[in-house]
Amino acid sequence: MMADLDYYELLEVERTADDKTIKTSYRRLAMQCHPDKNPGCADSEAKFKAISEAYDCLKDPQKRAAYDRYGKAAFEQGGFGGGRGGPQGFEGFSDIFENIFGEFMGGRGGGGRQSVRRGADLRYDMEITLEEAFAGKQASITVDVAVQCDTCHGAGAKPGTSAKTCGTCGGHGKVRSQQGFFMVERACPACHGAGQVISDPCVDCHGEGRVERTKTLDVRIPAGVDEGTRIRLTGEGEAGAQGAPPGDLYIFLHIKAHELFERDGTTLFARAPISFTTAALGGAIEVPGLDRKVHEIRIPSGIQSGKQIRQRGAGMPVLNGRGHGDLVIQIDVETPTRLTAKQKELLEQFRETETGEECPQSSGFFSRLKGMFGD
Repeated sequence: MMADLDYYELLEVERTADDKTIKTSYRRLAMQCHPDKNPGCADSEAKFKAISEAYDCLKDPQKRAAYDRYGKAAFEQGGFGGGRGGPQGFEGFSDIFENIFGEFMGGRGGGGRQSVRRGADLRYDMEITLEEAFAGKQASITVDVAVQCDTCHGAGAKPGTSAKTCGTCGGHGKVRSQQGFFMVERACPACHGAGQVISDPCVDCHGEGRVERTKTLDVRIPAGVDEGTRIRLTGEGEAGAQGAPPGDLYIFLHIKAHELFERDGTTLFARAPISFTTAALGGAIEVPGLDRKVHEIRIPSGIQSGKQIRQRGAGMPVLNGRGHGDLVIQIDVETPTRLTAKQKELLEQFRETETGEECPQSSGFFSRLKGMFGD
């Protein structure tokens, strides 16, 4: 019979033919045996139906892959037609697709109970000081979390009893229903995807396999952490239901604002006001660092406000690495506001000796103004 022929033979193409070749051959054959061109010819009508069926399969990459491996058995009974248990033990097209692509797509292969989902991951926000971020620290945190039930050891069933295979899904954890041309697969409503039901639940966890507890955990915060750094505590999240593995706990770090330093990566920034005499004559200032050392910053004579001086290696440590960043000091020249009579007298004497060359920027500015508007 025409319907029993191989799809590739029906379309007169090789099994290695590409999509374009298959489409071209189908159109040619369809025009030749279309019922409108062959009125009353039963053979032409049968061939037209057969090549249409073949093309409908081979034009779809997923259907073609299943056909290449299993032939028409991929679409019989458990495939696109009806119940479970196809002629060769297949469980429908979705199972066949998982057989072919499961290891790449995370499928479950040839079927069976749905894998139990691990517990949920948790988030904990922790605020630390910049000094603690610099040096690192050991901290203890307290979290309320679902942990494995000690009474039933996570099984969910009363001690001495056990869960039974779900009668609705047969232990697969999934049920299927026909919706038009497609089979729709969803979690079993009776066992919620577990594949098992507990008729005699544990009195402490009520069948969940987990209970709420307050837990204290020790956390090591490494030196050099920054705002938003995430620390993962494996297996310290929510316990999974009915013995499933736990999730993880993620600690997100937040750095408190510092009264002296600002941070950009491993670089620390600070502003240092200096007297106008130090700015004019030069000198040194002492700045305490986060490393608990006093850093001497040399001030060159004639320094201006806004000038930055870099102290190598006095910044934040490199996270999980070696070395430190830099400490950058921005100079702010402060004009005195409370002068004694003697200081005013000395400044007046200094002003009388000024020639304009002492402050070339200001003298140059006023000279340009004079050039623009005249004397």
